[in-house]
Amino acid sequence: MIRINMFSQADSVKGQGVGSAYNELIALLRKHLVDDFYVTNNKYGTADLTHYHTINPTYFANSFSPARGRKIGYVHFLPETLEGSIKLPDFAKKIFYGYVIDFYKRMDQIVVVNPIFIDKLVKYGIKRDRVKYIPNFVAKNEFSPQRQTQKNAFRNQLGIPLNKFVVFGDGQVQARKGVDDFAKMAVANPDVQFIWAGGFSFGKITDGYEHFKQLVDNPPKNLRFTGIIDRSKLVNYLNIADLFVLPSYDELFPMSVLEAFSCGTPVLLRNLDLYKAIISGFYLSGDDFAQMNAQLKKAVADKELLRKYSYLANMASQKYSEDNLALIWRDFYHQQYELGKKLGQIH
Repeated sequence: MIRINMFSQADSVKGQGVGSAYNELIALLRKHLVDDFYVTNNKYGTADLTHYHTINPTYFANSFSPARGRKIGYVHFLPETLEGSIKLPDFAKKIFYGYVIDFYKRMDQIVVVNPIFIDKLVKYGIKRDRVKYIPNFVAKNEFSPQRQTQKNAFRNQLGIPLNKFVVFGDGQVQARKGVDDFAKMAVANPDVQFIWAGGFSFGKITDGYEHFKQLVDNPPKNLRFTGIIDRSKLVNYLNIADLFVLPSYDELFPMSVLEAFSCGTPVLLRNLDLYKAIISGFYLSGDDFAQMNAQLKKAVADKELLRKYSYLANMASQKYSEDNLALIWRDFYHQQYELGKKLGQIH
């Protein structure tokens, strides 16, 4: 049996999609592939494959041990995708961004969750044949459509009328996520209830922290900020939402969008090239605030449009299902094991 050790601190900070993706993969391996792989977490014994999910300095140091076997690195972000998320002095930013790329270069194999990042990693000096695209996924037993009685009960719990149109978004409260545009939509659509789930995972080093703290403390009357909530509760919000809206300026493959798809919730996103590469045709979109707001108003007025994009959301969730990704991960790990044996990395 192939021994895989996962190194990760992805779930040490709540409210990050990296942690959700990590937990989904661990659950998949233990549910579908227990006969193929013996999986451990944060252990320093000998492994055939070591899969690094986060870039902690201690992990960089232990990557030099021959006990790690073949080293696999998960790319959830690049230096440019951190812009608008955290605010660092220029000297610290230069050091940290350089470290990020050095960590990726230490790996024998890189996994990206969006194919658009392959070319970017090549520009950083990583060979193309060392980069593999494997998308994120969501387990249906955690995120799925609920019965109408459940939806009504949760609306009543929140004090939201059953006939009120609800727009939901989630993610860290930061500039990169387009939270300002989400708030502007609330102001422009006073008859719609807006809810944003998420908080300040990076604390006061969040880019624009003071501005966003003021917004969270004094939101428009029809906008609620829930703060960071357990992922197990997100399914309730996604099910009462008539439309999921994420106005992000930069993403990899947001788990929140997959979670919305899995619940059959129609999705509205900002037009980004990276979305076109993975989920084109499954969502409503706009280039800027004006276009996204116009799409929102269409959705509020047209129930048939909502039914169409609910159907498309369900189609997308099948494409990125747990069962499909189990086959992809099984083949990938077996290939890495054979390659590691061939190169003498596994004994």
